[in-house]
Amino acid sequence: MSANAAVATGIFGGFMVLTVALGLLAVRGRTRRDPHGALADWSVGGRSLGSVFIWVLMAGEGYTSFSYLGAAGWGYNHGAPVLYVIAYLSCGYAIGYVVGPALWAYARRHNLVTITDMVAHRYGRPWLGTLVAVLATVCLLPYIQLQITGMGVVVSTISYGTISLNWAYFIAFAVTTAFVVVSGLRGSAWVSALKDALVILTLGFLAGYVPLHYFGGYGPFLDRLVTQKPDWLTLTGHGGSGMGVSWFATTSLLNSLTVVIFPTTVAGYLGARNADALRRNAVLLPFYNVLLFVPMLLGLAALFVVPGLTGAGSNLALFKLVVDSLPAWAVGVTGVAAALSSIVPMAVFMLVIGTMWGRSVLGAVPRLAGRPDRQKTAAQVVVVLSGALALLLTYTEPNTLVRLSLISYEGMAQLVPMILLGLMWRRLTLWGALSGLAVGGTLVCALVFTEHDPVGGVNAGALALAVNLLVAVGVSVWGPKPSAADAARPDEEVLARDPGPDATAVSGCV
Repeated sequence: MSANAAVATGIFGGFMVLTVALGLLAVRGRTRRDPHGALADWSVGGRSLGSVFIWVLMAGEGYTSFSYLGAAGWGYNHGAPVLYVIAYLSCGYAIGYVVGPALWAYARRHNLVTITDMVAHRYGRPWLGTLVAVLATVCLLPYIQLQITGMGVVVSTISYGTISLNWAYFIAFAVTTAFVVVSGLRGSAWVSALKDALVILTLGFLAGYVPLHYFGGYGPFLDRLVTQKPDWLTLTGHGGSGMGVSWFATTSLLNSLTVVIFPTTVAGYLGARNADALRRNAVLLPFYNVLLFVPMLLGLAALFVVPGLTGAGSNLALFKLVVDSLPAWAVGVTGVAAALSSIVPMAVFMLVIGTMWGRSVLGAVPRLAGRPDRQKTAAQVVVVLSGALALLLTYTEPNTLVRLSLISYEGMAQLVPMILLGLMWRRLTLWGALSGLAVGGTLVCALVFTEHDPVGGVNAGALALAVNLLVAVGVSVWGPKPSAADAARPDEEVLARDPGPDATAVSGCV
């Protein structure tokens, strides 16, 4: 092992130990809590996270290994179209200002801990929660695999090849599982605080260092970019990708609607101490998006410093700049920030899958029904199994989950009418919601897997969502009417009953 590899690997190993320790410390003093609240305490932090922890947790979910690898790679390959990430996250936070507190209020009022709980409660069908849990798991598993893969690439690169990809994949799984099984959402929030500090530190440094080191400043860098690579500064970007203005607008709209009902986002909502914490969070989170410009710009800088990267190699554009120019200790710290950007979202993905299955699927088993302590144990087992499955497929059949990842976000988008419209509009029927989901899901799969995405410049998922919405409303208005039992259920239009800032305080939330 070279001296550089020893230094960088040593720094990485030390921070991984600190990560596990932080995650385990997060649960200290909470092991004797009421077993009847065990699942809520583990899965949504006992609904006790304040503004700071909610901010770092939800920022951690949005700032993943994609931010270090994919954003730089997109900037390197295409240029301007990658800005859709900033557009949809910022719009999603604005929508979340309204939706987040409303979902929090609904879940608190009915003691619900997952998005599957909400669906089952809204439509009065426990099996519907199981269906959503299965669909969400199919959409979330590829994200676990992508985070494992992303961390593996980072660790192997910063160790100067000393740590193999296979060992790096296992480290990602082991570190994440070690703390999330024990400490749940609270542990993820504590680790997010460490991750965010390192992300801000490293990207802030790189934003100034790379242009100065390689180009003599931003002026010469941007001048060279404008004169030599103008295609990268326009939509559709370089390479004739089809990602033009229509694609940018429809993708930003689709993703901004989807992100607010994504199971991991909802877990963050439900972990909040009160609704005001979510409103403050929605106002502050867009400032974090400024950091996303850094890997995008560094990807563009890499066009001149390390030209000729192709395929998956373009995702290493940022780290090529780092490894080639920085001392080993700086490489190690940057690698830790990127690795934690994989670990935190992966922890929340695994946690959410475990909670959905422990509550909505296995929770229906007679021995577990009505026993949150046993449901928590079942959820912890599912956490390990879901992570192990993603790890196994990463080793043996990586393309299986990669293909599923093509429809992960667009597939989750098809749940928007069932969840958001269903909670805003009482007349949306069970058959309307299911019909829309079936049609939208089938259409998006057909378009994506036959490589018809975008369709005439429009995001295929957005087109499928529009059809989904029309079918859901049409069937609800003109299709089978609700049964007498459903019609007698109390009004649950959640957005009409959000308690608001003042009512939140009255309700006893502290």
